[in-house]
Amino acid sequence: MRSILPSRRRALLTVAGLCLSAVLGAAHAAEPLKAVASFSILGDIVREVGGDDVSLTTLVGPDGDAHEYEPTPGDAKKLSAAQVLFVNGLDFETWLPKLTKASGFAGKTVVASQGVTPRKFARVGGDHKHAEHDHDHEHDHDHDHDHGDGDGDGHHHHGDADPHAWQSLANGVIYARNVADGLAAADPAHADAYRQRAAAYIARLQALDASAKKTFAAIAADRRKVVTSHDAFGYFGDAYGVSFIPAMGVSPDAEPSAGEVARIIEQVKRDKVPAVFVENISSPKLVQQIARETGAKVGGTLYSDALSKPGQPGATYMEMFEWNVRQLAAALQP
Repeated sequence: MRSILPSRRRALLTVAGLCLSAVLGAAHAAEPLKAVASFSILGDIVREVGGDDVSLTTLVGPDGDAHEYEPTPGDAKKLSAAQVLFVNGLDFETWLPKLTKASGFAGKTVVASQGVTPRKFARVGGDHKHAEHDHDHEHDHDHDHDHGDGDGDGHHHHGDADPHAWQSLANGVIYARNVADGLAAADPAHADAYRQRAAAYIARLQALDASAKKTFAAIAADRRKVVTSHDAFGYFGDAYGVSFIPAMGVSPDAEPSAGEVARIIEQVKRDKVPAVFVENISSPKLVQQIARETGAKVGGTLYSDALSKPGQPGATYMEMFEWNVRQLAAALQP
């Protein structure tokens, strides 16, 4: 017996060591995936799909303007620690390539809009319903449609593709699928959980999409016309049959000329546009002026490029969409 005990002790120690390794390994595996999302709407989609398996940081937060965002050293630090980065794409985050390079980010990048059919911004003089006011007249967007990350002086350039694809819930479904695939690739251990959460979330998005279509179909087509602060609702208009007239082109803080404002006012009167809306990231002054001079009613705030702060009506992607549909439908009713 005496000769057997040491080997048995060794075996027990080996088993104990293996158990400890398994426990430590499980603890390590249980650490949430470190993810960064570029802006609040995309961040909410990542949160829905990722659940407790993801530790999420969002760079441009609620009520933030991702068009004109200026990254901070803190953003570079957050990105350097991330394992996966979620971006909208379609030249929306023109400031992001420099930040990614500066941070030394070495993880996976997931483009949420991958697979979306991009909508083109209308051209001046074109025949599109939104063609009267496009991004060519803006003081901070040049004419060569630079697809890079800006020119180093704080100016940001957008290409011809409209980046606001999340404004159609059918595209929101594409975003959710891409997020699920990106999380599964970065964290295969939780792939099934990501896909299950995405499937449940997508079912809710599709139900809301069907409801929105039904809501606007019940409103006479000649009343489905709205003035908004900037050109962020083209995908919404295409999906739900609403004509949007943007007062300020692509960037929410671009200043239209007096002649351009006069043209909008003339169009609102001519087309009998029933309502004008401000956005949560824009100054209300211009929209209020258009309302005063045309008699169109000012609707509530719309959420375009950013969610609201928690506790306000548009704190999640779905709440934002439900709110926008309700506000628009109420203003367009006779």
